[in-house]
Amino acid sequence: MTNQVTKSDEKTMDKKTFRKVFWRSFLLQGSWNYINGAGVGALYMILPFIRKLYPNPEDKPQRVSALKRGMAYFNITPAIAPFPMGIAASMEEQNKKLADFDPSSINAVKASLMGPLSGIGDSLFWGTIRVIAAGIGIGLAKAGNILGPILFLLIYNIPNLLARYYGLKYGYELGGDFIQKAYENGLLKIITKAAGILGMIMVGAMTYSTVTLKTILKFKMGSMTFNLQQILDQIMLGIIPLSVTLATFFLIRKKVSANKIILLMVVLSFVLSALKVF
Repeated sequence: MTNQVTKSDEKTMDKKTFRKVFWRSFLLQGSWNYINGAGVGALYMILPFIRKLYPNPEDKPQRVSALKRGMAYFNITPAIAPFPMGIAASMEEQNKKLADFDPSSINAVKASLMGPLSGIGDSLFWGTIRVIAAGIGIGLAKAGNILGPILFLLIYNIPNLLARYYGLKYGYELGGDFIQKAYENGLLKIITKAAGILGMIMVGAMTYSTVTLKTILKFKMGSMTFNLQQILDQIMLGIIPLSVTLATFFLIRKKVSANKIILLMVVLSFVLSALKVF
């Protein structure tokens, strides 16, 4: 079936909206939490664009859906964030223009970009530029030179600003054209599926690296003592953190509030610790 274009090809991201999204990117982690990471900040960042995309009262259902997508889990190096958000903005625009666009592909692409881009961003900004800036700044500051803190701020923040500005610019401009072509030749379905798989792999890796939980239970059989954690590690590394993550996901799917889940974890932590299970 051919795509039905419902709007003109006029771009929604004008200069005024671009500036709003750009400056809001600096507040990305202002409300970081363990439920959706920087999802609230990502929504706040792209909110002016969504309002511009769906300005009319009759657009409320589409606007609400876009707001919910924008608040999905998001965790990435802040300086790199405008690039995937620019792509997401261009995909939201295509979602409005094309009658049979798959909106689930928007968050799938965002999730697939988080891991690779964070690897680049963390290494570049946290591991390289910040260290160089601090080395130069501290060296001058120790000598009593006022240029120490000034150069530190300049060396770190100039690349930061450029990455945010051009990341948002090219993410939106190139993203729209690429998504349009990919949609027309059927490549978007393949990208969406691959992005979903990659996103799940990244979630699994994050679970293993960020959720730390080990049992200290030991039991004896005759003269031999068995360490339960070692046995579980032989079955599958990280099986306890994975089980806790899946149980939490199950409760979330059952509409249990995040506060109740956190309270339950706190209570279980005290009880299991008192019983010397963990």
